[in-house]
Amino acid sequence: MAKVVIIGPAHPLRGGLATFNQRLAKEFMAQGDECSIWSFSLQYPSFLFPGKTQYSDEPAPEGISIHTEINSINPLNWLRVGNRLRRMRPDLIIVRYWLPLMGPCLGTILRRVRKNRHTRIVCIADNIIPHEKRPGDKPFTRYFVKSCDAFITMSEKVMADLRSFENKKPALLIRHPLYDNFGDPVSKDIARQHLAIDRVQKLVIFFGFIRKYKGLDLLLQAMADPRIRQAGIRLLIAGEFYEDAQPYREQIEQSGISDLLIQHTDFIPDSEVRYYLCAADAVIQPYRSATQSGVTPLAYHFDKPMVVTNVGGLPDLVPNEKAGLVVAPEPTAIADGILRFYQLGEDYFIPHLRTEKLKYSWLNVVNAARQLAAAGNSNS
Repeated sequence: MAKVVIIGPAHPLRGGLATFNQRLAKEFMAQGDECSIWSFSLQYPSFLFPGKTQYSDEPAPEGISIHTEINSINPLNWLRVGNRLRRMRPDLIIVRYWLPLMGPCLGTILRRVRKNRHTRIVCIADNIIPHEKRPGDKPFTRYFVKSCDAFITMSEKVMADLRSFENKKPALLIRHPLYDNFGDPVSKDIARQHLAIDRVQKLVIFFGFIRKYKGLDLLLQAMADPRIRQAGIRLLIAGEFYEDAQPYREQIEQSGISDLLIQHTDFIPDSEVRYYLCAADAVIQPYRSATQSGVTPLAYHFDKPMVVTNVGGLPDLVPNEKAGLVVAPEPTAIADGILRFYQLGEDYFIPHLRTEKLKYSWLNVVNAARQLAAAGNSNS
């Protein structure tokens, strides 16, 4: 039995990173390891956080030891937490890296830990080069990367970005595992009844935080295509704005498509996620840029075909005309993809989805981390 620590967001913080970390902790424990999560007492200063709140009002996950200890902007805290973890002597630390802003904090903590000459440090890198670039990104990332022993990425794009900073330390590419902790699927009838959505209409969904790189504006332009209205297709927008909502509202009004939209633009709590995914016929990911997406494994879990743009790692995750459709990141192509989906029919994709999703295992992540941890000592 190994002693494992995951460093990254967890309850009461909300969002995909917290969900991932909690599910990964359960997988380590299911494999017989002792696992805890060290999360943030302050993740982002409120003025830097783009959403309404960083915190969930849902109950904490059962059976997981979560230590709310890390202050992302207090260097004295970084030293204190690093020293505590150094003395704990975990066999393995899994650290999440998704934003260069976290580089100084996490890099400093990990440098303290490494002084015990025992703990192996494996980073799961969601992003190395962020979608929205800011001053300090490169030095912060470089500082962080030097504190790790090995890396797991979940897309070729992030692996290539990583190798531009570090090309010697071991790294493995693992598919983002399925989010299977949002409950079992429900029927489309039950899901739409729960959300008060008409059962008979054709319905696609945009799911997740709304940010520029995710291309909701491109999808709104696609919805304005006369063929979409003629086909009777509606769009469910399910997710919180992480940027100014006004340009989107103006676009909707000017395009005259408000009657084609069902807008649920508050944060979607975990207990409600399955109803949104199960209500839709297909998931649309009209991204301008992408590394990997947590929405993709979510769609796989609920057997939902996808229409994705051919950016970043998305085409590798969604085989074209099997698990979904891959299109160019521009409105006409997105509209073409949606229409093609309905031409083929939802049932066409289901066998391919069920075969493809077998590749998305949490045990793969655990095994990859163990393999990398065994690759050498913590000061290699």
